[in-house]
Amino acid sequence: MWALVVDWLICVIGQILMDVFKLTPAHTLTILVVVGAILDGFGLYEPLIDFAGAGATIPITSFGNALVHGAMQEAEKHGIIGVLTGMFEVTSAGISAAIVFGFIGALLFRPKG
Repeated sequence: MWALVVDWLICVIGQILMDVFKLTPAHTLTILVVVGAILDGFGLYEPLIDFAGAGATIPITSFGNALVHGAMQEAEKHGIIGVLTGMFEVTSAGISAAIVFGFIGALLFRPKG
């Protein structure tokens, strides 16, 4: 139940950013990723995941959480180099999938512009 509510609230925030503040989807996406990163930096995203489960791990805010979480874990082990490598170690599967599926989509469909 709480997963649905938290996921819905994240989506409502994104929709408000686009409708009320007239932000583009790219700006909205960036804001939500940065908010997820900031929440993880302050240690607030893990309790949200514990509370809401998939409602907090599925939305785009969890990508920001994964970036910061990976960077912080690797920074403890390897210092400044760990910050640079840790971000991509945790999120590499998602980034790779986005590139591959974007390429396939570009081959299958004509662009609008």
